[in-house]
Amino acid sequence: MLAVFAEFEREILRDRVKAGIAQARKERRPHGRPKTAGKLPGEMQQLKKDGLSNRQIAQKLNVSRTSVIRLLRPKRKA
Repeated sequence: MLAVFAEFEREILRDRVKAGIAQARKERRPHGRPKTAGKLPGEMQQLKKDGLSNRQIAQKLNVSRTSVIRLLRPKRKA
């Protein structure tokens, strides 16, 4: 019986979240996780040209090494 109430409550929560995201889109407000490493690819490329390793770049810019690898990866043609 408790599972039914939990499922109902979860469904209400999901609906509220979707409504909030829809309202934010309608008002052209940002929503979701803010970009951190996504703002730095130019700096990453310059540091890579200067000869720093991915780990050193990540430490210098205070982001994860995986983010550095992902953002420095060449863009694939679709």
